[in-house]
Amino acid sequence: MTEHETKITEAVGKVLPAVVSITIAKEVKDITKDLPLEFFRLPHYQEFLEHEIQHAQKDDKGRIKVGGGSGFFISDDGIILTNRHVVQDKHATYDIGASDGKNFEAEVVARDPINDVAILKIKNLNKKVQSIKIGATKNLILGRTVIAVGNALGEFQNTVSTGVVSGLSRFISAAADVMGHQERLRGLIQTDAAINPGNSGGPLVNLDGEAIGINVAVVFGAQNIGFAIPIERAKRDLEEVKKFGRIRRPFLGVRYMLLNKFLRDRFSLPIDHGALVINEGIPGDMSVIPNSPAAKAGLKEFDVITRCDGKEITDKETLEDILSGHEIGDELEFKIFRQGKEESFKLKLEEFHKEV
Repeated sequence: MTEHETKITEAVGKVLPAVVSITIAKEVKDITKDLPLEFFRLPHYQEFLEHEIQHAQKDDKGRIKVGGGSGFFISDDGIILTNRHVVQDKHATYDIGASDGKNFEAEVVARDPINDVAILKIKNLNKKVQSIKIGATKNLILGRTVIAVGNALGEFQNTVSTGVVSGLSRFISAAADVMGHQERLRGLIQTDAAINPGNSGGPLVNLDGEAIGINVAVVFGAQNIGFAIPIERAKRDLEEVKKFGRIRRPFLGVRYMLLNKFLRDRFSLPIDHGALVINEGIPGDMSVIPNSPAAKAGLKEFDVITRCDGKEITDKETLEDILSGHEIGDELEFKIFRQGKEESFKLKLEEFHKEV
C-alpha cells in the first residue's frame, strides 16, 4: 500500500463512524394532503392510493418512507449537518441510522435555504457519539485529494469515493425538491469524486479526515462532476444558532425578476440588466413588502435595481447573491432606474423573520 493510499484509508477510518443515513417518513394523512387536486379527479384514485400505501416501505411506527439522504455528526452531543433539501418537509419525521447500527430520531434545529444547509439534533441522546472535525477551504487548491462519504441512493451505507478538487467557486442551479423547484447555489467546490443522490448531505473530507464540504449535487448526464458546499457556510450557520437560536438572514423586502437582453427586446424595455421590482401575479402578492427596508427606502413596483454595493446586478450575479455576502445591519448603497432616470439611495438590511 502506498503512502497516499494509507492516508486515504486512515481518513476514511476517522470519518465513517460519524456519517449517518437519514430516513424521511410521513404519516399517510400528511402524504394525501400533499397530493395535487388533479390526482383526486383520476378514475379509481382511491384503489390506486390504497394499493400504493399497502406496498410502500414503512418504518417501525407505520409511517411511510418517502426518501433518504446522508448527514454527519460534528459534535459528540448529537449535532448533525446535512442539506436543507434533504429535510425541507416540516411534516415529515427524520430517523437517523448510525454506522454501528443504532437508530435515533432527530429534530431539525435550523434550515438555511440560501446555502442549502440544515442542522439537526438527536432527541434524547444518552451517550456521546463520534464526530467529524470541521476543516477549512481557505487553502484548498485544484488537484487536492478529497473523499466523499454518504449513504448512496439511500440504500448503500458507508459508500466511499475518492477524487480531486476539479474546480472552485462554481455556480449551479439545482433541483431543490421532487416538484422540480430550482435553487441557486454559488461558491461550490467541484469534484470528480462520485456523488450520488443519496450522498446529499454527506461530508466531503480531506486526507486529514476533516470535513471541508457538504455533498450537495451531481450533474445528471455528465460523468465525474459533483459539487459540495464549502464547510464555512455551515460553520457560520452553527455560530448563528448557538448565539441567536436561529439562522438569521439579511432582508431587503422586494420581489423581482432579473432582466436580460431577451426580456428587454420582448417587452421593449429601455434597459437589459438589473432586478425589475414586480410581484408574481398571485392574488394578494406584493412587489414591495410593507415595513421592509425596501419600503422604508421608498422602492416602488417597476423600479429596476441596477447596482447594489457598487456591483452591477446581472443574471450571473443576482441581487440575492450580493446580499448573501452581507450581515444584518449593513448599510448598502443602491442605484435604481425609475421612469427614465437613475437615482441612488441607501438602506440598512434587517432580519428576515418568516419561517423557512
